[in-house]
Amino acid sequence: MAPGTGRTPGKAVRDRAGDPDARWLTALMHAAFFLLLGASLTRFLLRHPGEARTPWIIALSVAIAVLYVIGPVLGSRPTPRSLVWLGVLVAVWMVLVVLAPSFAWCAVPLFFTGLRILPPRAALALVALLTLFVVAAQLRLAEGFDPNLVLAPPAVAAVATAVFVHMQRQAERQRELSERQRELIDDLLRTRRELAATERREGTLAERQRLSMEIHDTLAQGLSSQQMLLQAADRTWDADPATARRHVRTATGIAERNLAEARRFVHDLAPADLAAGGGLEAALHALATRETAQGQGRLTVRCHVEGERHTALPDRVQSALLRIAQGALANVKEHANATEAALTLTHLDDRVVLDIADNGQGFVPTERTGTTGSVRGHGLPAIRARLHQLGGTLTIESVPGEGTVLSAAVPLSPTAPPTAPEDLV
Repeated sequence: MAPGTGRTPGKAVRDRAGDPDARWLTALMHAAFFLLLGASLTRFLLRHPGEARTPWIIALSVAIAVLYVIGPVLGSRPTPRSLVWLGVLVAVWMVLVVLAPSFAWCAVPLFFTGLRILPPRAALALVALLTLFVVAAQLRLAEGFDPNLVLAPPAVAAVATAVFVHMQRQAERQRELSERQRELIDDLLRTRRELAATERREGTLAERQRLSMEIHDTLAQGLSSQQMLLQAADRTWDADPATARRHVRTATGIAERNLAEARRFVHDLAPADLAAGGGLEAALHALATRETAQGQGRLTVRCHVEGERHTALPDRVQSALLRIAQGALANVKEHANATEAALTLTHLDDRVVLDIADNGQGFVPTERTGTTGSVRGHGLPAIRARLHQLGGTLTIESVPGEGTVLSAAVPLSPTAPPTAPEDLV
């Protein structure tokens, strides 16, 4: 671990290598080193032409330039090879400074090199050593004692070190901020995925419930009617063939309707009566006509439309009201023993109301039928569920022996369904 940092040197080096500011500072220091080296060599050649030490100065300048170029190839990790390279580079520079003090200012890029590779304490020790050499070299060049030559190099070294440490800490804070942002983004994406999965599960359950209600109100009721008609045809086949054949034809018509509904389920389209065109009013009239024909004199269904429709009803509202009418009439046929039933669709300013009335045996509304989970008891719960999805209400008025009126009201403006829907009785 690098003393005082709590981070491994390798990780610190990798972080600095990936930081744009660190790369920019490295390139600047490389350029400054070669500029200072070239300027120092030029100054020496101009001031001391033809001296015996000149070949050594040139050779050491070339050597330190080559060493400096090799540095980036070795990398910035504090490996044995990079440490040996740094030691040789500093040693060559020291020899060069002893022979020619004007090369002392090449120490500034070397400060950065030591701070970049070494752990903090070792880097500060190297900076202090290089600063002493710079001070000694400047004093050799001066004709007399100059306090600036003693104070300026340490000040430059301190500023260079402070700038490097500040940039390093800024880069560290930026990396930590980036890591936190990545974690927050990961948490957000994970939460979105979980929410999407939850919505898919809820959508699947809602679709299952919808299909269950659709099948009950159409296919199941139709199959039940076919079964009763075919049983009646079987009982009267020998005694009254004409009546038996009429039962069979009626069952065939119901089968055709069920087949059309099944095909609509496959394609997830609207109910067959709505798909034929004409809207909800025409679909309710067709339903009443069909139920009357299938009743064969035992049940007569009438349909009335009251009020003026100001806006077109949404498809889901039309589909739900038609299914409610189908389910209610199925209950009338199976349980009410009624001879007459009426469908009344009323358009109001803020809602649409569908009333299904019959003159059957009635029941006590507080006795909520359909809570046992049986097939025959699925009608009223299905109606309640449909209305709950639309934010509507169901009102049931019934007295034993005096018939029943179911009133389904759906608001025209979008409203959220209540959390615990209760039907009015």
